[in-house]
Amino acid sequence: MSTDYQPWVKDDQREVTRLCAQTGLMLLQHSAESALAESVARRLGLALRMDSVEIALMANGITVTTIRDGRCHTTVRRNIDRGINMHVVTEVQRTMLLTEEKKLGLAEVARRLDEIKPFRYPRWLVSVMVGLSCAAFARLGLLARGADADLGTFVLTFVASGVAMQVRQWLAHLHFNPLLNFATAAFVATSIAAQGVIHGWVDSPKVAMSACVLLFVPGFPLINAVSDMVKGYINTGISRGVMAVLLLLACCGGIVFAMTVWNAWTWL
Repeated sequence: MSTDYQPWVKDDQREVTRLCAQTGLMLLQHSAESALAESVARRLGLALRMDSVEIALMANGITVTTIRDGRCHTTVRRNIDRGINMHVVTEVQRTMLLTEEKKLGLAEVARRLDEIKPFRYPRWLVSVMVGLSCAAFARLGLLARGADADLGTFVLTFVASGVAMQVRQWLAHLHFNPLLNFATAAFVATSIAAQGVIHGWVDSPKVAMSACVLLFVPGFPLINAVSDMVKGYINTGISRGVMAVLLLLACCGGIVFAMTVWNAWTWL
């Protein structure tokens, strides 16, 4: 092997290792399952002409080792949760597929990954849609019980869940701890719904108080936790499952505190 070729291989392999770690990290940070993160990062490295790519996922980090012509290069990156965002997950996967099709080179992959930014809907739109979904659940709950779907329950649930979602997004923007975020927002939602009990605004306050907090169910983390453990990623699965349980406990704490403050024990 010529001396001119060796430095190029070393620099190239270092960059590929960095890109593989960045790819896996972006997927994990935006709530992709562990199997997908490992698969996409490995396939990207192989598409960029590595002989082998070995990846170890941890609860709060990722380790990537690339092997080419007998040379190994390893890097470790810390994983920080950045919230659920399927736009990022989709764009990262698309980048890997284009690389496999030989449509992107090393520089193009690096530039494309750096250009991927989380797409977020306006806060007011998210709050409105979450409010409508929770209100729809309230209506379904009334119909399932054979009761009339009164407008008051629908409106109260919509307002309570919509305002709670606004509070949740505001606290997340200020980088508050997710547990405190969930507890505070659940307190707000339950407090608003409790006014229907206190003032007799609605015919079915129990349905309104239960439906307005459905937005706090951590369905995505729970699904990912089960998926990770079933596919052999025990550490990350347990980590995600424990976090989901803690979020549920924080939500329950906010609900109980609100019912205590307003003395509205409608659920019991």
